[in-house]
Amino acid sequence: MNELRYKRIYQTPVEADGFRVLVDKLWPRGMKKENAEIDLWAKEIAPSDGLRRWFSHTPERYDEFKQRYRQELSENSASQEFKDLCAQKLQDHNVTLLYGAKNEKYNHAVVLKEWLAEQMPQ
Repeated sequence: MNELRYKRIYQTPVEADGFRVLVDKLWPRGMKKENAEIDLWAKEIAPSDGLRRWFSHTPERYDEFKQRYRQELSENSASQEFKDLCAQKLQDHNVTLLYGAKNEKYNHAVVLKEWLAEQMPQ
């Protein structure tokens, strides 16, 4: 059974990552494109600039951020296409959502993974 995962883009790529997707709107600081080993940069499903700036990875704002980002995802047509792509890729590989944030617990990739898991049939 293949898995939907998430991890920091700065962590070493491994074969078990499977299909690697950068889900940040901005390219991660200090990461060279040739070292990223990504299969897709899905910046269109990242939080809006306004929401990203407001959240600023502040743990106290996470619950509200999560709610607002999920709303953005439900209204974003690119999210549906991305969900379908992930479901297709999961048939053959793990799918790893890559993000640049330092905080591994309070970031949009965590929310996106939860949202995708709820949207995709098991």
